[in-house]
Amino acid sequence: METLLQQILNGLVVGSVYALVALGYTMVYGILGLINFAHGEVLMIGALTALTTIATLMGVAPDLHPLLLLTCGLLVSIPVCMVVAFLIERLAYRRLRNAPRLAPLITAIGVSFLLQTLAMIVWGRNYHTFPQLISTTPMEPIEGVFISPVQVSIIVVSALLMFALITLVNRTRLGRAMRATAENHRVASLMGVDVNGIIALTFVLGAALAAVAGVMFASNYGIAHYAMGFMPGLKAFTAAVLGGIGNLAGAMVGGIVLGLVEAVGAGYIEDFTFGFLNSSYQDIFAFVILGAVLIFRPTGLLGERVSDRA
Repeated sequence: METLLQQILNGLVVGSVYALVALGYTMVYGILGLINFAHGEVLMIGALTALTTIATLMGVAPDLHPLLLLTCGLLVSIPVCMVVAFLIERLAYRRLRNAPRLAPLITAIGVSFLLQTLAMIVWGRNYHTFPQLISTTPMEPIEGVFISPVQVSIIVVSALLMFALITLVNRTRLGRAMRATAENHRVASLMGVDVNGIIALTFVLGAALAAVAGVMFASNYGIAHYAMGFMPGLKAFTAAVLGGIGNLAGAMVGGIVLGLVEAVGAGYIEDFTFGFLNSSYQDIFAFVILGAVLIFRPTGLLGERVSDRA
């Protein structure tokens, strides 16, 4: 029982990160019908930018409080990621809105490789140690079940950000404009909505969430490198499809479910395979789930058919 609870906690931590990144995928798809495969690299840029900021501040003012250092890292990485996402939308995708669907898909993959290469040039090929600014010392709230303060922070911050995004989309004038744009670009434009601005804002909001997710991911695992965004990005895309891509609540549910399935599966895979497979094979679960969802329920758990845009 303790082992199951431990794996559930681990799954909630990882699933919270997947959910934040999946929100970026699902918002862009909901408005443009585009899969932005470069979104995982935005996570990577956020983590490495925060790392550089924190390292610089530690060199200049080594006595700064760890939480202040982390806050400064976020305050720099979030705007940087927002600018990167704005440039991606403006330079790579805007001219392809009316192009065949294959064109923006290939462009997204190309932008992903471009960002990885630029990050490799700037930060190098080596793995970088991310400072443990929030304690990683395990606590034992239940006998035999351990969770660290950094993991608690990840769950709490993710929940707050997801709640804030849902409130923004459903309760504000800006959110109404986003929903109108997602429904029909032309009609929204006729009603006075700045469609180009809303689409750019959608990319920017998704990038801000990805930046936070990148810092949380690096804080949890203690490393950052130029290729770190590929696998979380791919799994977040799987989470978005699982929940119903284009549906915000679906992206959150899909991220949590995928994290739980991965963690619980990794915890018991050695027992079921008699040691033939170990927990490093947990990535299998994400892609098995992706294949199963696409075959048996293409709209996802909470997905709805996205209306065709004139």
